[in-house]
Amino acid sequence: MMAIRYEHIKTCKQTGARLGRLHTPHGTIDTPIFMPVGTLATVKTMTPEELADIGSQIILSNTYHLWLRPGSDIVAEAGGLHKFMNWDRPILTDSGGFQVFSLSDRRQIEEAGVHFRSHLDGSKLFLSPEGAMDIQHDLGSDIMMSFDECPPHPAEHKYVKDSIERTTRWAERGLDHHIKSGRDKTQALFGIVQGGEYSDLRAQSAKDLVSMDFPGYSIGGLSVGEPKPIMYRVLEETVPHLPEDKPRYLMGVGSPDALIEGVIRGVDMFDCVLPTRIARNGTTMTSKGRVVVKKKMYERDFTPLDEQCDCYTCRNYTKAYLRHLFKTDEILGLRLTTYHNLYFLLKLMEDVRSAILNDNLMDFKEAFFESYGLNVENPKNF
Repeated sequence: MMAIRYEHIKTCKQTGARLGRLHTPHGTIDTPIFMPVGTLATVKTMTPEELADIGSQIILSNTYHLWLRPGSDIVAEAGGLHKFMNWDRPILTDSGGFQVFSLSDRRQIEEAGVHFRSHLDGSKLFLSPEGAMDIQHDLGSDIMMSFDECPPHPAEHKYVKDSIERTTRWAERGLDHHIKSGRDKTQALFGIVQGGEYSDLRAQSAKDLVSMDFPGYSIGGLSVGEPKPIMYRVLEETVPHLPEDKPRYLMGVGSPDALIEGVIRGVDMFDCVLPTRIARNGTTMTSKGRVVVKKKMYERDFTPLDEQCDCYTCRNYTKAYLRHLFKTDEILGLRLTTYHNLYFLLKLMEDVRSAILNDNLMDFKEAFFESYGLNVENPKNF
C-alpha cells in the first residue's frame, strides 16, 4: 500500500507536457498544479474556506518554522496539521533544509546533521534527517520532503559534489527512519534532487535517489539566483532521469512564465511565496502583465485589476479603491490582492491543464506571453 499514487492521463503532442492526477490520503490533485504556501499553517491573509473557493487543491507548510512555533508536538496533540489549521485537503511539508541552510552565518554542517541557531532567539538547535522525519510525522502532512542541503548559487563543482553525496546519505537515512516508523503507508516521502547547475551532478543525484524508489521526486536548488535560462537547461537535463510513473515537483518556482516553462519540461508540481509576497506590496498579476496598484496613476482608475478575471476582487473592487486601501494601510487591501494573485495562478494552471488535454500548450504559451508582455524566446524575470 502506497500513501500516494500518480496517474498519468495524457501527454501533450505539441510539447510533451503531461496531464495527470495525484491520489493522496486527503484527496486527488489534478496536475500540473501550483501549491500556495502556508509557511506557518496559514496562507497569509487567506482563510482555508477562501483557498478552497478559488480552487486550491493542496497547500504547503514549513517544517522548520512550525517546529519552532508552535512546536510540532502541539500540532500533533491538536490532531495534526489538517485539524490544527482546519484544512481537509492535501498538505505538503518541506524538510526545513532550505531554511536551515539559508542561515549560513549561524549553522555548522556535519555528517550527523546541522547545528544552527534559531532565527527567533539565537538558541542552539540541531536538525538531522531523522529529526526532520519525526517533525513531519507530528505534522501529519500527506507529502513530506527529505532533509537535504541546498547549495548556494554559484558554487564550485567540488563543493556541490560533496553536498549531493551527503544529501543522498541523508535521504537514505530519512527514508529508512520513515519506513521503520510505519508512516510510509499514510505519508509519502519525496527525495530531493540537487546538483546546482552541473549536469553530471544532477544526473548523479537523480540516479542515486531513484535507486531508493521514493514515491515522488523534488527538484531543489533552482530559483535561488541563477538566470532563468540556466534553470530551464537544468530542468531539461534532469527530468529525463526521473521515473515517468512518479510525480515531479519543482521547488520554489511561481512566476507565470516559469510555471509554463516548467510544465513544458515535464514538471507536475510547483510552489512559491511569490504571489502572496508581492500582493502584500501592492503588486498584482493580470492577463496584461503586472499592475502595481499603489501607483498614483491608479488614483482615479475605477476599473478592475483585470477585465478578464472573474475573481471576487475583480468582480467587486476597482484599482482606485485598492490603491486607497494600500495608501491608508488597511488590511483589506492585502487580502484582496492576495486573493486575486492566487486565483490568477490557480486559473493559469487550470488553463495549462486544458491546453495539454487539447494538445495546444505551445499555442497557449505564445498567446499568454504576448498578452502578459513577455518575450517568448527570452522572457524577463517577473
